[in-house]
Amino acid sequence: MKSEPCPNSRSAQAAVGFRIKSGWAVAALVGGARQTPALLDLRRVELSDPAVPDARQPFHAALAAHTLAGRAESQRLVGVVDRHARASLAELFEVFATGHQLIGAGLVVGSEVDPATIANEHIRAHAEEGRLFRTVVGDAAAREGLPVSIHVDKTLLDNAARVLERSPDQLKRELTALGREHVGAWRADEKHAALGAWLALYTQRTWRT
Repeated sequence: MKSEPCPNSRSAQAAVGFRIKSGWAVAALVGGARQTPALLDLRRVELSDPAVPDARQPFHAALAAHTLAGRAESQRLVGVVDRHARASLAELFEVFATGHQLIGAGLVVGSEVDPATIANEHIRAHAEEGRLFRTVVGDAAAREGLPVSIHVDKTLLDNAARVLERSPDQLKRELTALGREHVGAWRADEKHAALGAWLALYTQRTWRT
């Protein structure tokens, strides 16, 4: 899923964006001019150990058992996620920082709802997993000294259009163009990761000037 380097990838500053899913994320590196950036890299990063399939949904183990053993298994799987994500993300940031000064990270998530407010236990488990995976990514970015912003996918486009001062339709066209040189999938998840990075690049440069 890695992109070929873009012609203007020599930008000193760049930002990282993530579209976080359950057990994995799309990670994008965006740099260049803050109004017309370039996609420098795009890849999938595993947040849970592929050798432990249940770690993709660690809070579901407690649902299946409804026992102390089930809760213990959930906690074990959370530990698997924490260890694997920490290693995977450290490697990712090391690669992305090669030749670039990383200045921010934008996380795109499905929801920021507090799991404690959800009565349905199955939906609550999904919410707990969403919080877990966005937390491990946010913590990894913070360890790199990066300011972190969080965006919800359903409102991302409209909010980004307002911040970037263009219409949603114009922004859609620019996102399509941003991935033109990328070899591989360029669907909603990839675009959202890139847009999260673009927002981080734009807002951090605005703040620093």
